[in-house]
Amino acid sequence: MSINYSEKIPNNVNLANDKTLQRALEHWQPRFLDWWREMGPNDFASADVYLRTAIGVDAQGWANYGSVKMPDYRWGIFLADPMPDRTIGFGDSFGQPVWQQVPGEFRSQFRRLIVTQGDTEPASVEQQRLLGHTCPSLYDLRNLFQINVEEGRHLWAMVYLLHAYFGRDGREEAEELLARHSGDVDKPRILGTFNEPIEDWLSFLCFTYFTDRDGKFQLKSLAESSFDPLARTCRFMLTEEAHHMFVGETGLARVVKRTLEVMKETGTDDPEAIRRQGAVDLPLLQRYLSFWFSSSLDLFGSEVSSNAASSFANGIKGRPDETTQYQDHVCADATRELDLPDGQGGLKNETVGMRNAMNEVLREAYVKDCEIGLKRWNMQIKRAGYAFELNLPSSRFRRAIGAWANLPTDLEGKPIGREEFDRRLPGWIPSAADKTFVKSLMQRVVQPGKMASWIAPPDRGVNNLPVDNEYVRLA
Repeated sequence: MSINYSEKIPNNVNLANDKTLQRALEHWQPRFLDWWREMGPNDFASADVYLRTAIGVDAQGWANYGSVKMPDYRWGIFLADPMPDRTIGFGDSFGQPVWQQVPGEFRSQFRRLIVTQGDTEPASVEQQRLLGHTCPSLYDLRNLFQINVEEGRHLWAMVYLLHAYFGRDGREEAEELLARHSGDVDKPRILGTFNEPIEDWLSFLCFTYFTDRDGKFQLKSLAESSFDPLARTCRFMLTEEAHHMFVGETGLARVVKRTLEVMKETGTDDPEAIRRQGAVDLPLLQRYLSFWFSSSLDLFGSEVSSNAASSFANGIKGRPDETTQYQDHVCADATRELDLPDGQGGLKNETVGMRNAMNEVLREAYVKDCEIGLKRWNMQIKRAGYAFELNLPSSRFRRAIGAWANLPTDLEGKPIGREEFDRRLPGWIPSAADKTFVKSLMQRVVQPGKMASWIAPPDRGVNNLPVDNEYVRLA
């Protein structure tokens, strides 16, 4: 399906054939642009940025690249091509034809899921809106802006679904997506992680590695949905989301590489000596990883959840790669065991229905995916001749939602007393002093090809261009 860029709102959903919907979205469009100017990276509105723009939805040649001012970016509505004769892949309606409209009995569940997903997209733009002032290179600045405009497009994807399939309720929810703001005391974003401030690039790289990876798993689950327009929307969003995680994984690898270079140059792994050279010592990096990983775990919800069971049973939200990774797609009688707190400072093993444990199934797959990057970074460290190893904390650590919410554990997930937890926490996640030091590293570098002191250059540039290309031309 080709994308029509001649229309006011670029799309591949034949928007021109539905004048009522077209008018509603064209009414929403200036409000989106007002939000972008107010809450996006507007200090860079006049910069020419080397960005990719979707021109199709197939895997090959789906985007082109060119310089564009961000307010002129063509945000639009793009769904992956329909899969012929697609049937429902899980739950009580397994094997039946997928739905092109939302069944009335599932309307509120679908709307809540779409609103929650949609709320994360503008939230991350708001969290990152000031990072351009401390960019470590033009290459990184360009990547930040690419992520920002694509999160804006993902907001458009969810707003289209709300307008097209949920009537007045959907239109009102679309307005609210622009009314909430990250960290706002009165109208915060829905999910806690998206109200965390991102004030430095180390946090940004952790966010794109961990929190955008949560987005990948949520989108993969929704891409299995029985509501075909939602599934198709999420399938194409995943194509764009891959770059966001690439920025996080390669960015953190470059931080590790630079730190190892400084350790070799100075002949020491002493954190203070590394810091004096303007680099991020590995124990400090570990604390940032522990903070952002544990913050992202809550995004999957409670370990045992009737909402998750209902979403699976009703064909609303499946497991990632449902059709290829699992044999039982109904899970009516399946069970699984979970280690849960016993209320007395210990653990108990509990058998629960598989449908009720779907959040935990998703979280465990996410943890395994997160471990891949750490294995690569640890290999870098080992090859450089150092014994230090980066690790993920237990999925029980520092939880605010679910069975382990507000229960103090150590990094390995062992329950401990509140006093011990409070005493040791500053050594497990970034302290105020850590944050002050990291902020001191955030010196803006905008000479083509130059890098800040704390991060190594990338292995290659964007779209086969050299690393020292002027990816952002600042006004």
